[in-house]
Amino acid sequence: MKTARVSGGIVRPESFSRISAVLGPTNTGKTHFALERMVAHRSGMIGLPLRLLAREVYDRITRVKGANAVALITGEEKIVPAEANYFVCTVEAMPLDLRTAFVAIDEIQLCADPERGHVFTDRLLNARGEEETMFLGAETMRGAIQRFVPRAHFITRPRFSDLAYTGAKKLTRLPRRSAIVAFSADDVYGLAELVRRQRGGAAVVLGALSPRTRNAQVALYQSGDVDFLVATDAIGMGINMDVDHVAFSALEKFDGIGMRSLKPEEIGQIAGRAGRHMNDGTFGVTAEAEPLDEELVARVESHRYDPVRMLQYRSSALSFRSLDALLSTLDEPPPARGLVKARPAMDFVSLRILSEHEEIRAMATAPAAVKTLWDACQLPDFRKLSPDEHVKLVEQIYCHLMSAYGALPEEWLARQVERLCDTEGDVATLSGRLAQIRTWTYAAHRPGWVRDAAHWQETTRAIEDRLSDALHERLTQRFIDRRASVLMKRLREDDVYDIKLDESGGVELGGEMIGKLEGFRFTPDPRVEGIHGRTLRTAALKGLEGEFNARSNRLVNAADTEIALSEHGRLWWEGAIVGQLCAGVSALRPIVQVLADDHLPAELRQRIQSRLDNWIQARIASRLEPLIALRKAADVKAGSPVALEPEARGIA
Repeated sequence: MKTARVSGGIVRPESFSRISAVLGPTNTGKTHFALERMVAHRSGMIGLPLRLLAREVYDRITRVKGANAVALITGEEKIVPAEANYFVCTVEAMPLDLRTAFVAIDEIQLCADPERGHVFTDRLLNARGEEETMFLGAETMRGAIQRFVPRAHFITRPRFSDLAYTGAKKLTRLPRRSAIVAFSADDVYGLAELVRRQRGGAAVVLGALSPRTRNAQVALYQSGDVDFLVATDAIGMGINMDVDHVAFSALEKFDGIGMRSLKPEEIGQIAGRAGRHMNDGTFGVTAEAEPLDEELVARVESHRYDPVRMLQYRSSALSFRSLDALLSTLDEPPPARGLVKARPAMDFVSLRILSEHEEIRAMATAPAAVKTLWDACQLPDFRKLSPDEHVKLVEQIYCHLMSAYGALPEEWLARQVERLCDTEGDVATLSGRLAQIRTWTYAAHRPGWVRDAAHWQETTRAIEDRLSDALHERLTQRFIDRRASVLMKRLREDDVYDIKLDESGGVELGGEMIGKLEGFRFTPDPRVEGIHGRTLRTAALKGLEGEFNARSNRLVNAADTEIALSEHGRLWWEGAIVGQLCAGVSALRPIVQVLADDHLPAELRQRIQSRLDNWIQARIASRLEPLIALRKAADVKAGSPVALEPEARGIA
């Protein structure tokens, strides 16, 4: 494809490609629209902001075009059939030397992102399809696109549903089908623990999860096994789930340098995940987050945000003539107004540090060696231990690549990988191992880094899958109360009538023990408390209606000998306490208090009350007949022929 220099010194492909910018808030079907356009062409490529989203889109296109026609290209995963015509990629991994009829870039407003913006800006300026190019994103990018892509045709997509602010709510008051947003893994896990204790459980989604773990967690939420999702702001980037309400647990995030407040457009991007298609959505705050001010709420509800004025820029026209030439081109100032030089990313930082090492400079003399060093520096810092640790690993890899062997040594790589095979440990341990195996999955997919690429790709993927499954299991064990989730799903499906009762009174629903029935009282399992305890009682009583009816019938028709009175005034029947004697108007006229659930139907309660009243009166009449006669005589008024003498009345 030819190139042509345009004003401002930017080199842009010369193409007859039709260029469109599809702009609008979340839940406007932009990505779906782009995918429909892509599959209508003979070939296409789409760049997406997240590996998780790339996998989701890859699966969708595969269902339409077949696995042999679709490729997936991310830093850690490459599925590239020989006859592939459609390429689903993360933006960073897009093979820009590949010509396709259609090219799309999603979330183009990330051109302004301090960390990754320079990559999106490069795609805006240089990525073109031979027939059609499409940029998808927020309305805030209209002015910037008009400036740098003047031939772009704009398509505005209105949101399909309304978005409304509902204020602050405690975790215990959040509606079901809520996504609770936090901005660190620790906060996500802490909130998920609270939701488990108070609401029965939550699925979790973080950008660092593997697609396999993420999909398994989302499946728990989508299937209704849990009603809540706790996630990082990764859910704002096009990952589609049936969310009705988004609750912000914080309004600040760490941006790589320090803590800062969320921008209005960031709040809108995340809040917009509430309500899908024609279903309205709501958003609010929870936990420690302060309520939003009225002006901010109005902007989010009406999708009005400040336009993007500056795009992050780093030259992609790199020179590998020498190490200093590479450093110089990476540090070039922006060639036009409206572009700002991006702060040094980790790859640039690693290169700067290693360029000061004499042994590295001695190796990186020829252009090929400089290019290899830059490739090594582009290794993502999956482990997030420290910059020094990451640079040491990059240095190790580069030295191996520059050795006589020319690749990562088999034995050395095997040692790195084998220690990550262990699937034991808690959430933090498994997450750490997953982060480390991602390093070697990435290495296995880099051209020339390993000798037997197919073997190492298969090995690292198998380990990642096992760790992903183990992490999903630990997350489920830690953050989901299985009893509560089973009950809530059955209750929503009106499926509580298969309750089973064992001989000891244990109540089981869906294979989970949910409590115990003693007489006419249901006691929830103490491990299912809080809000779910109340719901549990309601559901259990609904499912036990038949048993309560049967028991009341048996009690009404029971022989007097089947009911017993203890020395503490308790009435026992079938091994359970069903009543308690209380003081009445006299010692011979006690009151029977029925011991049964408050929600027991009034008709059943009255039948039980009548039976126990009759039983206790019969018991008193049979055991205390002389006292009853004396009491009756004492009650006869003086002057009556049968009245007791005054002396006898005093004794009575």
